[in-house]
Amino acid sequence: MKVDLNSLTASQIALDRGTKQVSSGSPGTQAATEDRISFHSDSLSVQSLTSQAMNTPSIRQDKVDALSQSVTSGTYKPEASKTADAMIEQEVK
Repeated sequence: MKVDLNSLTASQIALDRGTKQVSSGSPGTQAATEDRISFHSDSLSVQSLTSQAMNTPSIRQDKVDALSQSVTSGTYKPEASKTADAMIEQEVK
């Protein structure tokens, strides 16, 4: 089973929020403390990755040109069974 982490919402992510018993030093007494989780994102890293993603072309023209040339020259011969398998596999994901 494939898990898409990008589609999970905060309510679907289980976090262990149990308490931990800590001895206070006096016999028979214990104080409960709660574990805490914090998330920190480095804004410079986020900005850098965002900039890099925005500057990446959505169409890889070199790949398009190579495929176009193969089709035009008649050397591109896709196998129907591989195409069908890929379509079915894509639907399963």
